[in-house]
Amino acid sequence: MDSLTEFQERRLATAGGLWHDTRMMPRRRAELLDGGSVYWVIKGLVQARQPLEDIEERVDEEGRSYARLVLKPGLVRVAARQQRPFQGWRYLPSEQAPADLGQATDSWPRRRRRCSPSCGRWVCCERADGCG
Repeated sequence: MDSLTEFQERRLATAGGLWHDTRMMPRRRAELLDGGSVYWVIKGLVQARQPLEDIEERVDEEGRSYARLVLKPGLVRVAARQQRPFQGWRYLPSEQAPADLGQATDSWPRRRRRCSPSCGRWVCCERADGCG
């Protein structure tokens, strides 16, 4: 999660915007632009979402078309859940989407931290200042 945040901060500072390019244009573009988000899968877990601002159809220098997902700045952390790798578009109905942290109604803790920078495992934090 930290590396995605750092990457996006650099891109925003140098390019003035955030985007993710993908080969396929989504079929349900209008629905996605009506409050949709990209969900980021990191180390096998859905960990964050990022609202979409626009979806642009582009053509590269070799004449191949692709979709540019223009993203709103800021990642919204969600209640992490396992997700196997996949290709292509997956449309999550709101009732199946992971809850934003702070609105979670499941058993995931509200405060968590990594047990170490190189480990993908999370440990629970009970104290507001983190786990000492």
